[in-house]
Amino acid sequence: MLESQLETMKNGNGFIAALDQSGGSTPKALADYGISKDSYSTDEEMFELVHEMRTRIITSPAFNSDQILGAILFEQTMDSKIDNRYTADYLANVKGIVPFLKVDKGLADEENGVQVMKPIPNLDALLKRANERGIFGTKMRSVIKKANQLAIKEVVDQQFEIGKQIIHAGLVPIIEPEVDIHSPEKELAEEMLKTEILKHLDKLSSEEQVMLKLSIPTKPNLYKELVDHPQVVRVVALSGGYSREEANSKLKENDGIIASFSRALSQDLNANQTDEAFDEELRKAVNSIYDASVFKVK
Repeated sequence: MLESQLETMKNGNGFIAALDQSGGSTPKALADYGISKDSYSTDEEMFELVHEMRTRIITSPAFNSDQILGAILFEQTMDSKIDNRYTADYLANVKGIVPFLKVDKGLADEENGVQVMKPIPNLDALLKRANERGIFGTKMRSVIKKANQLAIKEVVDQQFEIGKQIIHAGLVPIIEPEVDIHSPEKELAEEMLKTEILKHLDKLSSEEQVMLKLSIPTKPNLYKELVDHPQVVRVVALSGGYSREEANSKLKENDGIIASFSRALSQDLNANQTDEAFDEELRKAVNSIYDASVFKVK
């Protein structure tokens, strides 16, 4: 881990771009970008198209380290190249943006109101390759749909168990137990989630650090205790299905939390746009998300 990258993630002004749509979400990401399913016939062709989309975003002048601190990549993106450099190398050394890797393999079926992560086979080998590719940290997602204390505990226990494995590999894990924004029990689930996260944070040694990626809470500043915890590098927020405007508005109510948006970042981008139009739409998105991330409540 580069100390300069750790310093950027701890104290930099900006946000994290989530460019990590995987196999299950890639067709929708491409469709939203204006590329229909009949444009490709194999997974290889699909992933090549999504890499072209991500390359267009990353190489745009609107995608810059003045406003973007980090970017989360899918495994195949990590192993692909931009201008003859591996993507993480391009991000870090051309753009000055800290690279992260999505390591989870998707969600298990819902049980007791939550979806834990599927098993992650060969994680040690993946983390070794991530180190070789210049990755700073990782991301893994679970989903909480109901305020079930025992089930939420199971989600958080799994996240931190794997998170410790990632820490010991020399990387910084982003712990992401997403609370479904449509849950009728969202506020209560968030209270339970905070309690479980704090239990684990308090058990970490001074050398063990994590990041947290959480749904924007119903109660503003609910997660301030997490933001201020000494073992937390940064708390970032997912957009979770909110429009960019709504996500930005809600984010501004939470001191110290920055964005890590995916759909809200790319919602107005289209494959058929000219480079000028594409860059302008991306610039608008980046500017608004940056403003929401550095906004300070007066």
